[in-house]
Amino acid sequence: MSNLFKYGEFLGSVQFSAEDEVFYGKILGIDDLVTFEGTSVRELKKAFKESVTDYIDVCQKKGKVPQKTYKGTFNVRIPVDLHKKAAIVAEEKGISLNELVKLGLESVVR
Repeated sequence: MSNLFKYGEFLGSVQFSAEDEVFYGKILGIDDLVTFEGTSVRELKKAFKESVTDYIDVCQKKGKVPQKTYKGTFNVRIPVDLHKKAAIVAEEKGISLNELVKLGLESVVR
């Protein structure tokens, strides 16, 4: 089960507010905040597609790339024990800690 919608190359989150009795979400993987909502899953999905289409149009008019640009670097905060163990494993394998993290991510994000 997934709490994501896909439309073209875009993903949208799916959440529910019991208090407001509404489904809502946002377009993921973009630099801007674009939200959508609906009172049913069908309505939410329609609103998501409309939001993506509108966002693409706005980006085209502004000459902007719609998808977020990733740099390939990020900070990871982990417990001290895990950091130590990972550094030892990397040393044993003759690779950098960065390479070990990359291999770990690749095994999960196929």
